[in-house]
Amino acid sequence: MPNTYTRLHIHLVFAVKYRKSVILADWEDRLHQYITGIVQNNGHKMLAINSVPDHLHMFIGLNPNQSISDLMRLVKGDSSEFVNAQGFTKHKFRWQEGYGAFSNSHSQIDAVVRYILNQKQHHKKKNFKTEYLAILRDNKIKYDEKYVFKDLIDT
Repeated sequence: MPNTYTRLHIHLVFAVKYRKSVILADWEDRLHQYITGIVQNNGHKMLAINSVPDHLHMFIGLNPNQSISDLMRLVKGDSSEFVNAQGFTKHKFRWQEGYGAFSNSHSQIDAVVRYILNQKQHHKKKNFKTEYLAILRDNKIKYDEKYVFKDLIDT
């Protein structure tokens, strides 16, 4: 549409079902490439992607023609199918229900990219639950911890 201008930067975080540590170094690059393909094939720009064994972060330039929820449905569903088809894990691979999506200003791009690319070092000091709750607090998001980590209770 003429005279419509957007610059939307979204940091997305989602975890493996039950926070199982199954994303292994020997196949995580293939997972990242696959997810990057989904993101780019849907008209978005991948700015950074990285994972640790139990969760994944990605930072995208969002094309407003697709909702975040529609993109995440595709990313999580298609990447789960990919991991299972490749036989990367002994058991069926699944992502948790839900995700975190956090907007960032243009001035924050470099810091968010560095943060995502430094996940392995970061998680030597802080576990996912501590990190995720801090992100929610930093973004002033009200939450009930029993629902944020509901799938841990359901195990």
